[in-house]
Amino acid sequence: MSVSELRESIDIVLQNPNRYPEISARRLRPWLARLLASVAPRQESLGVRFCSDREMRRVNRGFRGQDKTTDVLSFPGEDGHVGDILISVPTARRQAAGAAAGGHTVEQELRTLLLHGVLHCLGYDHETDDGEMDRVERRLRRTWLREDAGV
Repeated sequence: MSVSELRESIDIVLQNPNRYPEISARRLRPWLARLLASVAPRQESLGVRFCSDREMRRVNRGFRGQDKTTDVLSFPGEDGHVGDILISVPTARRQAAGAAAGGHTVEQELRTLLLHGVLHCLGYDHETDDGEMDRVERRLRRTWLREDAGV
């Protein structure tokens, strides 16, 4: 299946209301389509919103009772919808800067958070699964976050 066919078969909505310059739908959407075709081939849609720390803190407080920002929140979907992912771009920038010595870009950090969010939407929970999600995520990172994987 070609990337254009994947785009048609998986509806990926990327919202960037703050117009963060690091968000390139042209690069992220096909990468996400390939990832979803691999890990959730029967799913039909995914929503992603890139937000500020302030919005993330508000949502984290409302849904998890934690009055602080975080890097990514995931909301599993149903009936063919993988779910919705919320990513704080300022937090992703700080995390990428912390890893800058190893050549970690903001785009790589965003893809890392997207992969993490997708796994949560698929039911993985690193807080309760005795390391299962961590093992799956490490394996997937080797494939989906390599230089030649379109990062």
